[in-house]
Amino acid sequence: QVQLVESGGGVVQPGGSLRLSCAASGFTLNRYSIGWFRQAPGKEREGVSCISSSDATTRYADSVKGRFTISRDSTKNTAEKTVYLQMNSLKPEDTAVYYCGASPRCWSGSAWVFDYYGQGTQVTVSS
Repeated sequence: QVQLVESGGGVVQPGGSLRLSCAASGFTLNRYSIGWFRQAPGKEREGVSCISSSDATTRYADSVKGRFTISRDSTKNTAEKTVYLQMNSLKPEDTAVYYCGASPRCWSGSAWVFDYYGQGTQVTVSS
């Protein structure tokens, strides 16, 4: 059973930082890329970042490049893994519910793909 559990959200002032964590388990993790997408009220879902299962290649949305960094723990355990999203220089427009997602490939060539996702964690950037 696929499980993706997010944590680390909260309220932060503009320019501040947060680190989100995603605890992934229940599937063969070395065959899945894991990443993040977000959804703000009244807006469409937006892919944010992902890290590939094979070679740890990372991908970022243009809106977060240079500010967000995705990483994964170094454990060789293929049954459990934690993926992090370090978010710096946060802006009010980063306010959204952030979801951790997983799929064999998180980028189809033209769109983000997340077959599984968690319950989400709220990030609010406000003064």
